[in-house]
Amino acid sequence: MLDFSIATKLGLPTFRSMQVLAVATTAADKLHAIPADFWVKLALAVVGFIIVLIFIRKIMQMNKVVLAAVALFAVTMIGFNWIFERNEPHWATPAVGWLSGFFPSKGSYASKQQTAPPSTKPSEAKRP
Repeated sequence: MLDFSIATKLGLPTFRSMQVLAVATTAADKLHAIPADFWVKLALAVVGFIIVLIFIRKIMQMNKVVLAAVALFAVTMIGFNWIFERNEPHWATPAVGWLSGFFPSKGSYASKQQTAPPSTKPSEAKRP
């Protein structure tokens, strides 16, 4: 705490509330030193957390079959996007790398479009 021994020697009154007020002022000063963008991000995080909680409560009231179908559709679309674009997160690279052998990717599709398709007609086949 603050030392008010000089004030006591001079005969000035010292109150415990003055000491607490002095400490509270420094805490307020520390809060004012925090940048405003931190408070904006904190407020957005709190609002986002509340929205997520409301969303989860609404999902819990849904029909489970519909919920499973929507979740399967979303996971499938995200998975196919990762396989085609090859922009998956690091943890999913082994699975996407294995699945990319079975499905087309952006690079393989572009290279196939550059080459001419093989002719199927016998008259157009090259003769030696």
